[in-house]
Amino acid sequence: MRRELIVILAALASVALTTRLGLWQLDRAAQKVALQADLDQRARLPPLDARTLAREPAAAEAQRFRAVSVSGRWLADRTVFLDNRPMDGKVGFVVVTPLLLDDAKAVLVQRGWAMRNFAERSMLPPIPSPAGRVTVEGTVAAAPSRLFEFATAASRPIRQNLDIPAFARESGLDLLPVSIVQREGPGTAADGLLRHWRPPATDVQKHYGYAAQWFAIGAGIVILYVWHRLIRPRIRRRS
Repeated sequence: MRRELIVILAALASVALTTRLGLWQLDRAAQKVALQADLDQRARLPPLDARTLAREPAAAEAQRFRAVSVSGRWLADRTVFLDNRPMDGKVGFVVVTPLLLDDAKAVLVQRGWAMRNFAERSMLPPIPSPAGRVTVEGTVAAAPSRLFEFATAASRPIRQNLDIPAFARESGLDLLPVSIVQREGPGTAADGLLRHWRPPATDVQKHYGYAAQWFAIGAGIVILYVWHRLIRPRIRRRS
């Protein structure tokens, strides 16, 4: 009797867990669908310019994923190479360069992806940066996503992460609390960078697939329990 109780409790706990995980995946899918709807709505808004970009962190979130077009001058000597960033199935650098705007403020631009030299890991790829005035078109974003890093790597040209307030203190720049993910446009072909940026809400079907797997596992547990604990013993008794 005790063994039967343990089996029942284990089956119930397993079904409850798989059901909860399936519902969680459906909730994640719903969040992605809502995000995509918000992205589509923001994409229809007119592009922001240097005057309308957020000046305070509290206003930055409302501008994420908005189109933006700004002009300024590259501060190429302050370019940062974010390591271990994938694109098109390869791992390399995301190149980030500050752009000095007309009002003396600056904004970080995620310019694109570059292959790194794995034989000479300290070697930086050459990134052409025009000396004159340039126009950058792209999408407003937060700082690049964070990866694990050792604290000693924080101030090198090659680094894992880039925190906007910390980089402002390090560089002495008056940085806006947003960054720009640059897209292809006039003059971008010369820098040789890839800009196959992954849209933020493209993996909704993945969550539906995971949810179906969890529900299938839960259903399998129920079927196995019913077969082994209810149907099979009756068949044996009749035979």
